[in-house]
Amino acid sequence: MKVILDGKDIENREMVHIYLKERLGLPEYYGENLDALWDILSVASESISIELRNEEKLIDNLGHYGRSLLQVFKDLTHENTNIEFTIPE
Repeated sequence: MKVILDGKDIENREMVHIYLKERLGLPEYYGENLDALWDILSVASESISIELRNEEKLIDNLGHYGRSLLQVFKDLTHENTNIEFTIPE
């Protein structure tokens, strides 16, 4: 599965997990926090390629939380070989 996330579409912290749940097809029981995101994606058995566009807008909108989200995605690529995360130039 290939998923494109756009930092322009994520306007605030309250919205980020709703957006991720929709775009990544996360289950209803998803806890809508970074730990829950890790818990689900770190054991994903399906190949998921995540591309983040407009990284700077994500950071502008979410600040430190946006940087933490990016780190979770980067760390996931080391934890689970089924996860690929890219930020195009």
